[in-house]
Amino acid sequence: MVKKNAFALRINEDILKAFEKWASNEFRSTNGQIEWMLMQTLKEAKREPKKKED
Repeated sequence: MVKKNAFALRINEDILKAFEKWASNEFRSTNGQIEWMLMQTLKEAKREPKKKED
């Protein structure tokens, strides 16, 4: 199980609305959509986190 940390994010209202709409179109929560987008960006930059072995 992946540990998740919560933190406050200050974001422009129009950007948040765009994320909410995108998330709805993809059947994700807004938080899940932002997390997915961040992971895609990390992968493209070849900076994705290393997988931990159990």
